[in-house]
Amino acid sequence: MIDRNDPVQSALPSESFPRSRAHRSTPLEALPAHDEFSTSTRVLETTSIAAALVLLILLIVRCLPLIMSHPASLLVWILGVVAADFGSGMIHWFADTWGHETMPVLGRRLLRPFRVHHLNPGDFLRRDFIDCNGDVALLQIPILALTLFLMDRVSWGGTLGTFCMGLCGVGMFTNQFHQWAHQRSPAPIIRWLQRRGVVLSRAQHRLHHRQPHQQAYCITTGWCNTPLEKIGFFSGLERLITRWTGRQPRADYFEFISRHQEKGSGNHFG
Repeated sequence: MIDRNDPVQSALPSESFPRSRAHRSTPLEALPAHDEFSTSTRVLETTSIAAALVLLILLIVRCLPLIMSHPASLLVWILGVVAADFGSGMIHWFADTWGHETMPVLGRRLLRPFRVHHLNPGDFLRRDFIDCNGDVALLQIPILALTLFLMDRVSWGGTLGTFCMGLCGVGMFTNQFHQWAHQRSPAPIIRWLQRRGVVLSRAQHRLHHRQPHQQAYCITTGWCNTPLEKIGFFSGLERLITRWTGRQPRADYFEFISRHQEKGSGNHFG
């Protein structure tokens, strides 16, 4: 359920998560939006996806015979998928909790998109496949290349390759799974995968969009969310970092939210 008293959630557009009745007439152009990328960035993202897919296919070709001859190695692949989900949660938690959008490199490309997403999640749906997945693919390229290089050079190369096939083969499409979780009617095969918990479901991701947006950070499969919540992993990590550094979690995040609420006062928050 959406908290109707939460001004952030009440600004969510109908095609993502429903807005409250009092805010359905709010102009969406009043909300912050993701940056429009240049042609050169578009070329980089397209090239990154193509290169990452080629490397992934090469890795699959190398690893499938190993898995077929040693079925128990499928467990290593599953561990890779779990690692991808956990990694997505760590990155998401960091982007929501620490740093400022003016930080070099990370600020505009990582922190700001996650924070815009809380105020205007529907904007995520206008991003096409390349825009949605290009950055993650770029990060996967060195991991895939290094894994392929090491497979014949270390005794544990087969295990490494199988693990990486799960880590990168599923993790590469984290943003795509995230986007599908915001769609009311994704393709039937996607709904089937979501219902069975293979990829992030709409119902599970809705938990993260509840105020104060401090749970369900993992957005690949969502498998790690429940165990991490039960042990208080992220809240404990925040307390530890605050104790070591004196920095308060989400200080810059709340400033970002407040600034955009003030800009839109009288418009999208009623």
